[in-house]
Amino acid sequence: DGCGHTVLGPESGTLASINYPQTSPNSTVCEWEIRVKPGQRVQLKFGDFDIDDSDSCHSSYLRVHNGIGPTRTEIGKYCGFGFQMDGLITSESNEVTVQFMSGTHTSGRGFLAAYSTTDKSDLITCLDNASHFSEPELNKYCPAGCVIPFADISGTIPHGYRDSSSLCMAGVHAGVVSNTLGGQINVVISKGIPYYEGSLANNVTSKVGPLSTSLFTFKTSGCYGTLGMESGVIPDSQITASSILEWSDQTGQVNIWKPENARLKRVGPPWAAFISDEHQWLQIDLNKEKRITGIITTGSTLAEYYYYVSAYRILYSDDAQKWTVYRDPGVDKDKIFQGNTELYQEVRNNFIPPVLARFFRINPLKWHQKIAMKVELLGCQFSIGRAPKITMPPPPRNKNNDKNDDFSDHFIHSVKTSLQTDKTTFTPEIKNTTVTPSVTKDVALAAVLVPVLVMVFTTLILILVCAWHWRNRKKKTEGTYDLPYWDRAGWWKGMKQFLPTKSVEHEETPVRYSSSEISHLRPREVPTMLQTESAEYAQPLVGGIVGTLHQRSTFKPEEGKEASYADLDPYNSPVQEVYHAYAEPLPITGPEYATPIIMDMSSHPSTPLGVPSISTFKAAGNQGPPLVGTHNTLLSRTDSTSSAQALYDTPKGQLGPGAADELVYQVPQSVAHSTGSRDE
Repeated sequence: DGCGHTVLGPESGTLASINYPQTSPNSTVCEWEIRVKPGQRVQLKFGDFDIDDSDSCHSSYLRVHNGIGPTRTEIGKYCGFGFQMDGLITSESNEVTVQFMSGTHTSGRGFLAAYSTTDKSDLITCLDNASHFSEPELNKYCPAGCVIPFADISGTIPHGYRDSSSLCMAGVHAGVVSNTLGGQINVVISKGIPYYEGSLANNVTSKVGPLSTSLFTFKTSGCYGTLGMESGVIPDSQITASSILEWSDQTGQVNIWKPENARLKRVGPPWAAFISDEHQWLQIDLNKEKRITGIITTGSTLAEYYYYVSAYRILYSDDAQKWTVYRDPGVDKDKIFQGNTELYQEVRNNFIPPVLARFFRINPLKWHQKIAMKVELLGCQFSIGRAPKITMPPPPRNKNNDKNDDFSDHFIHSVKTSLQTDKTTFTPEIKNTTVTPSVTKDVALAAVLVPVLVMVFTTLILILVCAWHWRNRKKKTEGTYDLPYWDRAGWWKGMKQFLPTKSVEHEETPVRYSSSEISHLRPREVPTMLQTESAEYAQPLVGGIVGTLHQRSTFKPEEGKEASYADLDPYNSPVQEVYHAYAEPLPITGPEYATPIIMDMSSHPSTPLGVPSISTFKAAGNQGPPLVGTHNTLLSRTDSTSSAQALYDTPKGQLGPGAADELVYQVPQSVAHSTGSRDE
């Protein structure tokens, strides 16, 4: 009477003391006899151990034996509060006896343990959860019997389960392992989410859960797609039923709840049986044999008709004549699947091992008011040629071919019917097939390359955008009369030395000022005369007559020997200096000259006669006498008919009129002049 939760499977199982995790009662005893296949051994692992040791394991203890019966030998005797068992307890044979004795005590939860064959080196217990492990990916073996009433899970697939959930119990809920068989799970741990949904699946209720640090999901073979009820891939003609509910409502309208209405999430009434008894069924023809891994059901989904099926059986066939009832492996009775508990909620049940069939039939056993339901099947295509390669061991070579053929046929049949344990030991490997290593590597490689490529392309785009904006800003900052930034003198001069010299005929015509033309122009016509084609060098912004340029000028010198104003030498230079093709930069030690600024006085009132105009330039030293001559008169642009006689400052650092020969720049200073132009 001391046995608690117990599930003993052919390869693994779970056992616990009575009333666990509460204090076990006094004076109770329980013995478990565990057997696995001959040639294998048993390993035992404790998930929790808390047995009173006040009398030094005399009346309360747990004892493990090799073998069963009178010939058994003791492996060990254990007791203690919060006892931590290091490693596993391993038997010497395929049989083990576990004995629990509870004497007089006031505390102690008892124990919970899991067992498996020794080839399952990664065995865990039903109490282990994701927070017990630090690895981002786990590959563990869950024992049978992990649907326990004292463990909780939160979440569902595909969103994931809260990290506080039992790994193995969540595996049963997700449909990756069987509660009666156990099996391998491949767990991926990732960042948690704020909210975890609850659902009912495989007789396990998942509760709603709050935010957690992390969550976990399962890797599977991927054979969990819908088979066509909801989408309409399965036509109406392939959905049949034992009977159809037909009735008239209060308005006299006839309602027919036909089998084709039994499509999950389809708006409207469901399929309902005319008679509610255990002989009704809903049948689906998949058109060819497929691997069916699960089923999802709901009730009527109509609030005014509170109908649903709460329990049912599953039958399947290849010809719709001979039917097989689904059973758990190693169990000699039909499996009863838990259905709905209300009319809206979707309830999922998985088939482990999967059903391989063309015809699928649902047989309701329990219902609320009337038999009514909507259905969707889960699974994938099935290739009969691939299954034997995965599950069937190589036949013995010392037997004849006939026996080998009989063995193969019998093995395939046992997988499809799931009736005999000794023929389905390889089935968990089928249902728990995880993603192949090559696929895993490809997924991991893609997960690294995709973000890197996105970052590279984003960087290139940003560089191009920044360069475009910089170019536009550069253009905007250039003055109205400036050269483009790519053709400024400093950069262009450096490049000119690597380029061939231009021929005279291809060069632009420099600005020339003819004395004969200037002398006959009125003041208003001078600016028009000065407008010429754009020169290779920026022209001085002067609306008047320009004298001869010295070698230190920043303007391009004139070429050719045409008779013009520029040919005259008002300074009587003794030696004609050779000008270069391009202006040279001013020397660092040279004098600093003021730059002429010509103001357009056309929009201002003219200066009264007799009032001298004020120069905007300061003369350095004593101002020399004005230079007079035929070609040194500056015509001012004004609205009046008056003009100004040009005077010129001497360069900085030089005094007196004797310095006139050394003038390089001539800065005009206006003085009062008589109306018109005066030539001297």
